[in-house]
Amino acid sequence: MNNSRAALRYAKAVLNFALDKKAAKAVEKDMRNISTTVSDSEQLRDLLASPILKAEVKKKALSAIFTDTHAITQGLVNLLIGNKRISMLQEVAFKYIILNEQLKGQDVAYVTTAVPLTPALETKVLQQVAQLTGNEVSLENKIDESIIGGFVLRVGDLQFDSSIANQLNNLKREFSKSSI
Repeated sequence: MNNSRAALRYAKAVLNFALDKKAAKAVEKDMRNISTTVSDSEQLRDLLASPILKAEVKKKALSAIFTDTHAITQGLVNLLIGNKRISMLQEVAFKYIILNEQLKGQDVAYVTTAVPLTPALETKVLQQVAQLTGNEVSLENKIDESIIGGFVLRVGDLQFDSSIANQLNNLKREFSKSSI
């Protein structure tokens, strides 16, 4: 089973449990915090992915970083550590947010750009994504200068990569194929 499908299953289970306990909003806040923190920290991503570090070290680090989290979120972290799947914590958080937003009739569009979006462009993107999905949409803009230009749009499980970096990689692949 690939990590994306496993992350989706964990996210569904956590969401169902959070809904039963009337804590979906609190857990969503934790998941947003986790996804942002992991995205912003290369050291944390390395720590989570490291096969060398023991589970107890990862657990202590996560407890120190994510204080004041809901018991359900803490249980998810413990479960992922116990199942040796803590490296997928960020993906589970993304999937949880997406599922919870869809449940509320909303979608979250993640737009990665090299520079911040202007308010006018942000409005245009929101309108296009709302028209595409048929749901109310909120927008989260992540800045990543490595994409050089263009954008990467992610809504739910759909991703549209129109970045310059992606186009250069495609061009590089085409040249390497034709030189063989």
